[in-house]
Amino acid sequence: MGRLPGGGLAKGLAVTLRTMTRRSITRQYPEVAPDLPPRSRGVIALLEENCTVCMLCARECPDWCIYIDSHKETLPAEGGGRARTRNVLDRFAIDFALCMYCGICIEACPFDALFWSPEFEYAEYDINELTHERDRLREWMWTVPPPQAHDAAAEPPKEIAAAEKAMARSARGAGGRGAAERGAGGRDGPGRRP
Repeated sequence: MGRLPGGGLAKGLAVTLRTMTRRSITRQYPEVAPDLPPRSRGVIALLEENCTVCMLCARECPDWCIYIDSHKETLPAEGGGRARTRNVLDRFAIDFALCMYCGICIEACPFDALFWSPEFEYAEYDINELTHERDRLREWMWTVPPPQAHDAAAEPPKEIAAAEKAMARSARGAGGRGAAERGAGGRDGPGRRP
């Protein structure tokens, strides 16, 4: 049994006619802002106070799109100690024309200076203007949502569990040591018990 010629065209036209009568669900983007999912990735924001200019983010970046400049500053010591030197951030820029939004820089930062911001409206007419300096990255920092609450049923992080175990061990050790010192020559003399 053969197919009728133009049967596919008739099916396509039927689908078109059916959808033409329905109301459109398209959001008109510039006029209506989209509802972004929580923790969506837009641009990378910088919390400059946390940056120690360790350059890990720039070294780990596969696109080499992070530009960092700094200088050393000597801090005088208080109380006659040795003077300390520290790095001071002069420039922190990200070229979003090169960035592939992989998040490696955020994961590599040991001091939590980089975060994902949900901002996505940073288009420019010139590709050279997609290199955003630290002032713009700082503005995006205030749009970063707070972290999600921990799951109450989840087991505690290993770092916290290890710290609590060490504190309990040291508290038991301090309590046991004090009792042993009292019994072996404390206030009441050697070998006497109160």
